[in-house]
Amino acid sequence: MLPKAPARSGQVGFLFVPPYRVQGISIAGEQTIVQIPELDVAFDIGMCPRIALSSPYVALTHGHMDHVGGLPYYFSQRAFQRMGTGKCVCHARLANALHTMMQSWEALEGQRTPYELIPLEADQQVEVKNNIFLRAIEVSHAMGAMGYALIERRSKLKTEYLDYPQERLRELKGSGVQITRSLEIPLVAYTGDTELGPYLFRDEFAAAKIVICECTFFEPDHERRARVGKHLHLQDLAKLLKVWQAEAVILVHLSRRTNLAEAHDLLISTVGEEESARIHFLMDHRANRQRYERQQVEVNA
Repeated sequence: MLPKAPARSGQVGFLFVPPYRVQGISIAGEQTIVQIPELDVAFDIGMCPRIALSSPYVALTHGHMDHVGGLPYYFSQRAFQRMGTGKCVCHARLANALHTMMQSWEALEGQRTPYELIPLEADQQVEVKNNIFLRAIEVSHAMGAMGYALIERRSKLKTEYLDYPQERLRELKGSGVQITRSLEIPLVAYTGDTELGPYLFRDEFAAAKIVICECTFFEPDHERRARVGKHLHLQDLAKLLKVWQAEAVILVHLSRRTNLAEAHDLLISTVGEEESARIHFLMDHRANRQRYERQQVEVNA
């Protein structure tokens, strides 16, 4: 009798929510890395699949191994392949420990891997692309836990100047008059591992085009387990969906014990068929492949 082949692992989940790709691998307790290539950011890096290397920024949500274990390899491969120094955004409380981790690798390898850490406190932000900012939002899970929002900043002419001719607008601007106002447009929000709290009802989540949401527990009798581990349960998601206006809510961090078909049925019975249509499971490869094939047909029609 032939031995059983090893389980297939490491398959990257993929969804296209125009104009953004959301791709990665997220299995609770094993690894999480979720990348938005168009916005130059990967959230977490429990392991480092090849796709992660193209992102110049990694935003860590917390310091658990399944979310940070691939960071040294990411830094190393970025340098080895001459892709530029990798940058890691993290809670300020994690910075010293991350420096120590990288110093340990220097002692092991006998060489220094270039890397950059960008520590942020709650509500601080860093510009990751022109007029695109990554904002840190403190959440409740482990020490130094952060969620994030990618926000586009645009300038818009103030209402009182809408009917002014261009020549007059140039004169006002030249004389120092502030004729524009700044708009913030949340593009993508990422909860990270967290329990339910007021931070998830903020505008950055409520108004984002895409919300990537940890939802580890689905079974009705697992609400207590969710509270103990400071994770989200399906019942928490139902409350959030009443506020989140997102075109797509992408669920990550399910465990291997969760059957996707059962989770989908529980989702529908909890939030309804219509609401569940905008919710996707990153690691539901079959459903996401079928969705992408439909998108291809629509584009080619």
